[in-house]
Amino acid sequence: MKGTRLQGVLLWSGLILLAVMQSIVGCGYQFTVEGPGPRIGGGHVSEGQPVRLALRTLQNKTFEPNLEFKYTRYLRQALQSSGSATIVEDDLSADFILDGAIVSVTLPSLAFSQAQTQESRVTVNVMVKVKDRKTGKVRWSQAGKNSAEFFVGASSTTGGGVSGLQFNRVLQDRALEQAGQGVAEDLADRFLSARDQGIFRDAPVKKTSASELGGGDVLAPSDNSNTLSSPNAPMP
Repeated sequence: MKGTRLQGVLLWSGLILLAVMQSIVGCGYQFTVEGPGPRIGGGHVSEGQPVRLALRTLQNKTFEPNLEFKYTRYLRQALQSSGSATIVEDDLSADFILDGAIVSVTLPSLAFSQAQTQESRVTVNVMVKVKDRKTGKVRWSQAGKNSAEFFVGASSTTGGGVSGLQFNRVLQDRALEQAGQGVAEDLADRFLSARDQGIFRDAPVKKTSASELGGGDVLAPSDNSNTLSSPNAPMP
């Protein structure tokens, strides 16, 4: 009997709670979340005006083909995702111009046997700089570095050598992409911090005081100026 009564009380409580929730929704109350919220990948969220930026294709100073196009795309995506820059297509529409270069790509071996390397690491170095379009002055420059590891499958000395080399090249390319995305996100975060510090703001115009103009003396009317006299003053 007590169990049945308890179940009845719980049922009535649930029905009352459901009715209250429906009445709240019916009255127009909504639960909202304000603020910019967290950004995917970490880092702080941009709250100021984005910088109008022209992004030039990075120079490729390495032997890896077409790497400049991939890394430029990664940097564009990272800058736009952080909200720190608005990328424009031509220099005349921009306030600042970003260019740079992929300086180096290294592939040191992490683990190896007598037959082949078993694990390797890709390390990339990228240098970028931002110039004021009107003055040509470099406002900000930064070097970025990132790494990614990959395992080596087969070599030409083992069975299926050609396919093994092709598969290893695919793994290496993926590691290069991961390293490039990492360095782009790092540079974008640093660019955002520089913007928040006011590095890309225009220098305030200095106001010239009267003492700086005339050495503190009161300016007298020129010889060509007409002096107004009182109507009651005697004529000369």
